[in-house]
Amino acid sequence: MCDLEKAFDCVNHDIWLSKLKFYGIGDKDFQLYQSYLGNRHCRTAIYNDSKNSNNVSNWARVRHGVPHGSILGPQLFLLYLNDLLKFINKTSASIIFVDDTSILFVHSNPIDFNKNIYVVFITLNQWLRTKQLSLNFNKTNYVHFTTKRNISINLNNNFITNSSYTKFLGVTMNNTWNNHIDLITKKLSKACYTIKNAKTYMSVSSLKVIY
Repeated sequence: MCDLEKAFDCVNHDIWLSKLKFYGIGDKDFQLYQSYLGNRHCRTAIYNDSKNSNNVSNWARVRHGVPHGSILGPQLFLLYLNDLLKFINKTSASIIFVDDTSILFVHSNPIDFNKNIYVVFITLNQWLRTKQLSLNFNKTNYVHFTTKRNISINLNNNFITNSSYTKFLGVTMNNTWNNHIDLITKKLSKACYTIKNAKTYMSVSSLKVIY
């Protein structure tokens, strides 16, 4: 389960626009995207409470990143990542949901299993560097669904944490599903308690909507 360091903020505009041209997007369509990302500026203001004054930096042109909270933001980021799959899907399966990238490995032979992980992990980091992206090793982790010994994944002494479970698109996964069951049970318990207390104040039709 890969966590990218400041993913949306690190999208290089020149690299992204060059990918548009490679995919055949040109003329007015290209100019529209170029206009959307371009001509954005930012500056930093620091308020000094004791002196009741502001220290403001000069304006700087924004050359990286896609706008947070925008409708186009996730689409722009996905286009930035989309060719990653052809580099790592030879010995693995990938699931990309915006900036959540997960890589799945299956193998019955422990030696080949570790070898596949190592090769893909090196390839992944090399590809990220070419796109000016990087892994957040503190938040990237792996779950080993097996009854056998654990594995070790690292790059330049940056180790990926072995987690007993992981949360993926709202589903908490581990070997037994106990963590997800516990989470859902607590949520359902709160919901049942709320509906029970609302009985005396609301109509049956309103309670059905809540349900």
